[in-house]
Formats: sequence, structure tokens, C-alpha cells
Amino acid sequence: MIMSKSDAEAILKKVFALSKAEGAEAGINGGEGGNTRFALNGVTTSGQSSDLNLFVTSYYGKKSGSATTNQFDDASVERCVRAAEDIAKLAPEDPETMPILGPQKYTEVGGSYLKEMESADSNWRAKAVAQVLDPAKAKNMTAAGFIQTGANFQALGTSKGLFGYDTSTISSYTTTVRTADGTGSGWASAVSVNPMTLDTQSVADKSIWKAENSTKPVAIEPGKYTVILEPSAVADLIAFLMFSFDARSADEGRIFLSKEGGKTRLGDKFFGEKVHIYTDPSNTISPGSSFDGQGLPTTKMDFIKNGTIANLNYSRFWAQKQGKEPTPFPSNVIMDGGTKTVDELVAETDRGVLVTRLWYIRMLNPQTLLMTD
Repeated sequence: MIMSKSDAEAILKKVFALSKAEGAEAGINGGEGGNTRFALNGVTTSGQSSDLNLFVTSYYGKKSGSATTNQFDDASVERCVRAAEDIAKLAPEDPETMPILGPQKYTEVGGSYLKEMESADSNWRAKAVAQVLDPAKAKNMTAAGFIQTGANFQALGTSKGLFGYDTSTISSYTTTVRTADGTGSGWASAVSVNPMTLDTQSVADKSIWKAENSTKPVAIEPGKYTVILEPSAVADLIAFLMFSFDARSADEGRIFLSKEGGKTRLGDKFFGEKVHIYTDPSNTISPGSSFDGQGLPTTKMDFIKNGTIANLNYSRFWAQKQGKEPTPFPSNVIMDGGTKTVDELVAETDRGVLVTRLWYIRMLNPQTLLMTD
């Protein structure tokens, strides 16, 4: 469920009033959503979900302990607080424990579409699914896929007066269409924070078109090919790349941004001139949260600018150790720079391979960014 800002703040204040520890952090998160799954040209499942959780972390010096509950009556909340305190008393000291943060200034990022989510019910999802099922059946093809919508909130507080509250929404649609002979397959997807702008028709059309035009594939000889990555494939890679911008990992020589002698590639030209990767919580297409898990206010920050490594991400502990300012963990990742469409890139390529998506990527060597596919 979506708890209001005032209700969430009232519960967190109750937690801190009950606390007997030297300090405490607490948070509430929850959400609700719906989904429809389809396969073999028919709907197989349709469901709704609702969730709500409270977590409490208690501190005694550099000892800490955490507990969670999904029950919000007074007795359950107090049990959760006491459990966190009991665990903290038994825990060993953590030398990297940082002081609890006090009040922070958060900027509302907006971009939440809670009202629109109310219209994205099972009937809305069924209409979107029909956009691919009906034409697939007419062409003797088989379609399968998944459409889902969700609205979430998070609240964070500390016994020193910090409080933050955010809401977010997401909707996504993915489908795979296969030809009757099994040689043609098409996959497409779309994601939007506003379900009313989710282009479900385009997803249906693209997956059917790809299935039709990929029949009777032929082998290609080994060699060098120009590789064109569609946006979904790029997103799969960028998600892994961002974990490699951790300053501590770079300083300790554990990632591709490390250099010998404890140096890093900060300031090095590492990518093409047009590559620009950054975080901006106020982005309207993909808005982020106004605070991160540490409670730090999020802000716009470049990671790669004009192909150059512009910034590394410093946790509060590592920033203190290195004499730097801490940076919030990015709540979204945006890439821009190029202006050509996939179709334009394909049209100007004589000999190449088009990659629609990557699947089940796992890191093999973080020092060279070698990954499985």
C-alpha cells in the first residue's frame, strides 16, 4: 500500500520515542501493483500485490542491529524496536560505522503518477495484451509476455531528526513472438513511469515485425563486425557499469577504473567523445529519489562526460577516510550523446550485427569489465 507522508512520519516518530538505544534509524517502504502474464496466445495469470514493511536499526557506539516487521500495531512496532536493540548489543563493533545523520534538505523530484496508476487496472492490461495476441494469432504466430504496473513509496528517518519521503511509479511491457516454423523470433519492450504513456502498441508491432523478418536464419562466418546495440541492450550493460564507479573499489585496485600505485582513472579519456552518462533525480522521463540509502540528498552528477571519467562515488565512510565529500548513490542513470536512431545506424552499416537485448549478464572480471552473456 501507499502510506501518506504524515502517517509515515508519525510511525517513525513512534519508533524513536520507543527506542532506548544511543541512536536509531528507521524506514518504511511499501507499494502496490498489478501484473498480467500471457503465453501460447492466451492469458495465464493476472494478479495484484500490496506490501508494507518497517525496518529499524539501533546503535550502541559502533555496534548496530536491525529488525523488520510488516505489522504496524503498537505491540508489533515495539517488538521490532526491541529486537533491533537486542541484536545490536550482541553484535561486534564495526569500525566503519558512521554517525547518524541529522536533518537534511531534500528537493522534491516529482514525476510520480499515482493517479494514472489507478486507471492501469486488469482491464487496461488486457487491452494492451490483446494488441499483440490478436495479430499474432491472425498470422499463425505464438506470443508470450508480461505487463506490470507498480506504485511505491519510501520513508526514512533518524533519531537525530532526519526525515525523507518519496513516491515512485513504474510500468513495463515485454513480449516475445515466435513464427509457426520456430525459426523466427521477435522481442520488444517498453518502460514508463506513467502507464498512460507506455507505448504498448509499438511493443506489439515491433515484436511481430522482428519475428516475421528473422525467419530462416543463416550462419555468419567468424570475423570482425560492426555491432549495433539497441537501447535495451545498452541499458543491460550500463547497469553493471555503474557499480564500477565506486571510489573505494577503484582506490583499492579492484575495478577497471583502478591504476597501479593506488591511483584511479579519474580524468582519463576512456570512452568515445559522445558518451555522456550521469544521474539526475529531477529527470522527468526517469525520475529518481530525493535521497539515497545513506540519507544523503541526491543530486545531478556526471560519471562520464565527453568520454572522460568525471566522478567516482564516495560513501560516507570512504569519503571521510580519503578527505573527500561524500556523494549520494545514484537513484537513476541516464545516457545521452548520440542523435541517430537504430534504423539510421542499421541503414549506414554494410556488415554488422544487431543486438536487441542481453540476458543473464554476470560479471567475470571487474578489472576488465569482462561479463557473461
